[in-house]
Amino acid sequence: MQVAIALFPRNTALDAIGPYEVLQRIPSIDVVFVGQHRGEVRSDNGMLGLTCDASFDEVTRPDVLVFPGGVGTRALVEDTGVLDWIREVHRHTVFTTSVCTGSLLLGAAGLLTGLTAATHWRATELLESFGAIYTPDRVVEHLPQRIITAAGVSSGIDMALRLVELLVGPEAARASQLMIEYDPQPPFDAGALGKASDATVQLALEYYGQRS
Repeated sequence: MQVAIALFPRNTALDAIGPYEVLQRIPSIDVVFVGQHRGEVRSDNGMLGLTCDASFDEVTRPDVLVFPGGVGTRALVEDTGVLDWIREVHRHTVFTTSVCTGSLLLGAAGLLTGLTAATHWRATELLESFGAIYTPDRVVEHLPQRIITAAGVSSGIDMALRLVELLVGPEAARASQLMIEYDPQPPFDAGALGKASDATVQLALEYYGQRS
């Protein structure tokens, strides 16, 4: 079973690497990183390079598509070549998925019209401009439509575990969870917008502004 994880300039690394770490633990799953061109792309802050091992043209029928997010999605929502590739790939996938602002690409491709969907909390209005209905849930699935979206960054791990359950089985998902020792016990409880104080939200926005 082939899982294609899309990469692009100014991606958010954990959006892609979180699902990768879960999915690549399963022997029956092969993960390929795809992009507009083979070779390295840099993360949203430019500090980390990830490698596309194949171009979009070379991967046309993956069983699963994972489209991560990052600042770079803002340019891709107007890239007709990427959007056409997503639409064509979705015709054949078992599941088409996104993490964080990767859902903007699914929305721009017309796959989320009228559906609830997750994204990063800063991109809710943009997501809804593509006809989706934002929900703050970490993972939102529409199995008849073969679409699953995840919220910001770390939620991609949760989504990938659910994918393993759907594709292979619950015990396989539990085994992958154990292999990566995914047992979150954070020292703070500010990991969702509804839980964060006004001061925390303001500081986060300031940090975003310094990185843009």
